[in-house]
Order: sequence, then structure tokens, then C-alpha cells
Amino acid sequence: MAQWNDYIKLLAGLVSVLDPLGALGIFISLTESRGAGDRRRIAGVTALAVGAVLLVALFAGEAILRLFGIGLPSFQVAGGILILLMGITMLRASHDRSRNTPEERAEAVDKDSIAVVPMAIPLLSGPGAISTVIVYGNLDPAWPHRLLVAAVVVSAAAVVLLALLLANRIAPVLGRTGMNVVTRVMGLIIASIAVEFIAQGLIELFPILGRSA
Repeated sequence: MAQWNDYIKLLAGLVSVLDPLGALGIFISLTESRGAGDRRRIAGVTALAVGAVLLVALFAGEAILRLFGIGLPSFQVAGGILILLMGITMLRASHDRSRNTPEERAEAVDKDSIAVVPMAIPLLSGPGAISTVIVYGNLDPAWPHRLLVAAVVVSAAAVVLLALLLANRIAPVLGRTGMNVVTRVMGLIIASIAVEFIAQGLIELFPILGRSA
């Protein structure tokens, strides 16, 4: 089983990939015509949906990969590359189209319920977050490890809930410059985690790389 600091690092990385601060602007714009109670409800449903999606990925992700004949090492490399690209995009403080496109955001404005789509999926729990949970959750098949990763997922969903509930307070305080600084720091964190995923996957695929190291 991984060390405690590994789970803390996973929590930091998962929150960075979810990037709730980066979603505040979209959340505010999509809920500006709603009442305070409605905004709280949407924030709660969004956090629940994020947790549910990631928990399904944690406990069923490996079975889904087997169904398509995809090995975990290959998924580690592919997921690591995707997360690395997300990190690079965040370092540039620009929008990541792998999470959602301008067309999807425009369509969401006309929807009655935006908590699940697009807030939870794909804006927050997008391909990067799902890949992170599947890869890390399957590094050790033991149930204690899976349960600790599940606790990390629940904690990350709680951070999302807190950020959305405080959206109207956080966004004005940080401002655009502050949000960009936080985004860049998170981008650096997830880029570092992505490199580890890629390295682990390559060593599994090509054991000679591990021996040469």
C-alpha cells in the first residue's frame, strides 16, 4: 500500500486536475439569474455528481479497460500524456478544450439543470480526473488502498462543493490575475504527477527501462 504522503499528493493532484477555481467563472455565469438557494442546490448536486463519477471510475475503471482489451500500463501512459497536456495548458492559463468547448458552454446556458452537465461532466470530472483516479486506484489491488483513494475522492468533491458555495466571494477577491496564478501552480502540480504516471507506465511496458535506471 502507498505511504500517507502519497495520498496527500493524490489529493493535491486530483483537486488540481478538477480545478474548481477555474470553474468558478463558468459557474457564476451559468447561475447569475438563479436565486441563492438554487445556486447552493446546484453546487451540491455538482459535487455529488463529481464524487459519483470518480468513484465509479475507481471501482469499475479497470473492468472497463479489460472490456476493451486495454492494459493498465498503456492507459497509464495515455492518461499521463492527457494530464500532462492539461497541465501545460494550465501553465499557460488558457482554456482546455478537452474539458469542454465554447459550443458546449453556450448550449449549457439554455439548460434548466447545469449541475451534472456541463459542470460535473465534463468541466470538473473530465478525462484528466477520471484517468488520474483509474491509474492511481489500480496501482494496488488491496481494498485498504482502494478505500483510501475513495476517501481522497470524497475529500476532493468536498473541496469542489466549498469552492462553488463560495464562488461569489472567491472570484472577486482573487481577480483574474490571482486566478491565473493559482491555475499555473495547479498546472505545475498535475504536470509533475503526469510525468510520474508516464514513467511508471513505460517501465511496466518496457521493463528494461527500470533496470537501466
